[in-house]
Amino acid sequence: MSQPVPPNDFHVAIVVRAGIAGLALALALHNKSIPFTLYESAAEFSVVGAGIGFGPNGLRAMDGIEKRFRARYDEVCVGNRGKGKEGVFFEGMLLEQGLGSHEEWYGGGNGRSGWGGKGYTRKSAHRKDLLDIMTSYIPAERVVFSKVLTDIVQDLEGVTLTFADGEQVKASILAGVEGIQSVTRKHVLERSPQEIAPVYAGSYCYRAVIPIEEAQEILGELTDVAKFYFGQDRGCVTYRISGGREFNFLLCVADGKPWPSSDTVTERLSHEEMMADFADPNIDDRFRRLLSKANPVKWGLFHHKHTSTYYRGRVVLLGDSAHASLPFQAAGAGQGVEDAYVLANLLEKLLSSAAGEPASNMLIEAALKGYDAVRRPRAQKQLEQSAEVADMLFFQHLETGSDMTKVLAKMQHGRFDWLWGHDLEDDVQAAYRIMDEAVVPPGKEDAT
Repeated sequence: MSQPVPPNDFHVAIVVRAGIAGLALALALHNKSIPFTLYESAAEFSVVGAGIGFGPNGLRAMDGIEKRFRARYDEVCVGNRGKGKEGVFFEGMLLEQGLGSHEEWYGGGNGRSGWGGKGYTRKSAHRKDLLDIMTSYIPAERVVFSKVLTDIVQDLEGVTLTFADGEQVKASILAGVEGIQSVTRKHVLERSPQEIAPVYAGSYCYRAVIPIEEAQEILGELTDVAKFYFGQDRGCVTYRISGGREFNFLLCVADGKPWPSSDTVTERLSHEEMMADFADPNIDDRFRRLLSKANPVKWGLFHHKHTSTYYRGRVVLLGDSAHASLPFQAAGAGQGVEDAYVLANLLEKLLSSAAGEPASNMLIEAALKGYDAVRRPRAQKQLEQSAEVADMLFFQHLETGSDMTKVLAKMQHGRFDWLWGHDLEDDVQAAYRIMDEAVVPPGKEDAT
């Protein structure tokens, strides 16, 4: 059954799969009184996932979207324990026996192996708590569940979405935020088919959230501060969440083999097969004890290494649909919120420029051109840096190898300043200028 949007009405369709970026866009549009409908593929907002956090840039973007968010986020997030540790992003150690405690760089008490940035304060939460806060601000009547997008058709009057249940709806703009396996990404990049599919990074992880008491039985005070444990083709990332009540960990494997399936990013295996991945006696036994608490499921690590555009006509990509990255800079959620903030501001300007008339294709494409021009270089840089961190975690980086002194030099000394200290208002103004230039009538460039 078709539900066309009247030609004089402006309406944004947001297609999501429980993504932070999609919820952030819905929240931003709601607060700007821009009509939208959020189509969620699942029957309810999923709580699948574990730890999540925002850097300073992501929090500032959320402040710009919803001023009430930060106070509630502060109630559910948690940082590091210990005096002077608040500003540590992660602390580096080894996966091997002894964790590197015999090394000169070891930061057990002096923090020499930690990294962070000016003004940074660690804050991590459980993904469910974050979703609960964000969805509480989005009107229920704006959300439709169990809507799996299957086809997209654009014409001069809008975008027609077809869902798996046969329903068709019309929208002025389609924002695709379905994750790494995205119908909207396929549509946007139809002319660059080699860029559509996510790229397997040659590594996977086992992940779990456990009560902090169980983690402390294994790692003791090492649970107090977020950690990276480096090793040859193996690694581990740990940090506290849920106000300190729970402990999130990823035990990672780089085997360089092809991922077995193009249809799923997970693979079930036996408990014995999982444990065999960390059977090397040189690995500290504490990590095997930690691994035994995880479900025997491999989570493949994928990213979008190359993306030539984030939009096509009236269809635009956000979040993982645009720039899925590896998790090792903990920046994916923040980049998705930045997407939402910039795009929402451009759509507000678009409606103002239309002055009550139907938004033209030229005006819509000008707005999306501005979005792409400011968001894609920044998001792709984050993606590339996260892949570099993965190489360092697994001692595969050509420059640093297994030399932790070189690894730490890469991670410290302002590596994240460009990411965390960025002024999004500058991006919005730059996007406005690009939008304005794109709608100047031919021959009128010199008009005053």
